[in-house]
Amino acid sequence: MLEIELSPVEVEPIRELVETISTYHGSVEDPDFLDQAPVYAHELPRALRESLTSFRLGEVSGVCRISGFPVDDEKIGPSPDGWDGRKVPSPTFHEEVYFFLCASLVGDPVGWATQQGGYVMHELAPTRAHETEQLGSGSATVLTWHTEEAFHPLRADYIMLMCLRNPDEVETTFASIEDLKFDETTRQTLSRPLFQILPDNSHRRAYQARLRAGLVAPETLINRSHEKIVRMCDDPDLVPVLFGDPDSPYLRVDPYFMQVPAESEGRDALGHLIEQIDKAIRGVALRPGDIIMLDNYRVVHGRRAFKARYDGSDRWLKRLNVVRDLRKSRGSRVNAAGRVIF
Repeated sequence: MLEIELSPVEVEPIRELVETISTYHGSVEDPDFLDQAPVYAHELPRALRESLTSFRLGEVSGVCRISGFPVDDEKIGPSPDGWDGRKVPSPTFHEEVYFFLCASLVGDPVGWATQQGGYVMHELAPTRAHETEQLGSGSATVLTWHTEEAFHPLRADYIMLMCLRNPDEVETTFASIEDLKFDETTRQTLSRPLFQILPDNSHRRAYQARLRAGLVAPETLINRSHEKIVRMCDDPDLVPVLFGDPDSPYLRVDPYFMQVPAESEGRDALGHLIEQIDKAIRGVALRPGDIIMLDNYRVVHGRRAFKARYDGSDRWLKRLNVVRDLRKSRGSRVNAAGRVIF
């Protein structure tokens, strides 16, 4: 894991930059902020920009942690019970701006019309109704390791999490494709389109509310998005688990939401992969202010189980889905500048 520790000398100009930006915009969801964020990111400390550029281009490490940004536990208020009761302005606006600027150094954050109401900035905190669910808002059950949106061809290149509160030191888990070993037969089998991956619960209509206020989209487009998820559930495509360079492949896998392959060699190969990842999985307890960046093509991630209190003091993270090429999703966004995939 690449470790980046911000010094006090670096933190101070970041705080000044965030403070200035917060006077121009009311939310990280504002179209003007989304347009300007990549420009603002150029004003982050040079060492941080250099490190994240190396991370993006080098693929030496699939995991990066940035530490050192302070979070005022009292100022941010209680951990939310769900994602749909957001305050405007957000009590965590400064933290969100800093997080967004870091993300803008490696790509463009996007949201999903079928997830968290179309917000780009996601909330991850335990919700009573989801306690045993395979969701970021779950708690009592281990969140099984997975590729984020493994079912979708437009899934993010990077998943980024920022910790605001983690009093129980709950671990975020991860494992890299670099930690795994395959014989040639297994590698070839995993590279064939034998596997079906269903949409996870966070995209299903039963877990959704209306799109956030201000997100303009025709009703037909919204309905099309949900219909697409239903089709993906009923008739998922056959896809490979490994793809890209055969000698250094990329990975897409989500065992909890995968169909058992019809062919015995597919079942055996997937079972071998799951066994390898189970052995390689490790965890890190994020501290307030920590950002962890996970290469969604090379790293799976999850979360340990924990006991939620629902008293405003529970683990609280923000999440961003970041793509390196926004154009790939143009046919699924309302306009060229839009950040929500329908």
